[in-house]
Amino acid sequence: MTKAEMIARIASQTGVEKTAALAVVEAFMENVKESMIAGEDVFLRGFGSFIIKRRAEKVARNITKNTTIVIPAHSIPAFKPAKVFLNAVKEGNKKE
Repeated sequence: MTKAEMIARIASQTGVEKTAALAVVEAFMENVKESMIAGEDVFLRGFGSFIIKRRAEKVARNITKNTTIVIPAHSIPAFKPAKVFLNAVKEGNKKE
């Protein structure tokens, strides 16, 4: 599902205009990004959590040049689904 498809579905389910649904979806995504950039996790009960995973510094190898490089410690965004959401997806996939 694309963002445009999601906005159309939200607009039809709630009865609001597509422009209003677009504004809400854009504001939601912007708030999640801003919170995560600030180092905060975002918890949505029954849906899941947008969390920051921290990766430690590590040594990697460049096989083509036969050299080692150091990959610095860094953080990456991740999504962890809620247990209810995860179980619903598992049950939905069993029906197919």
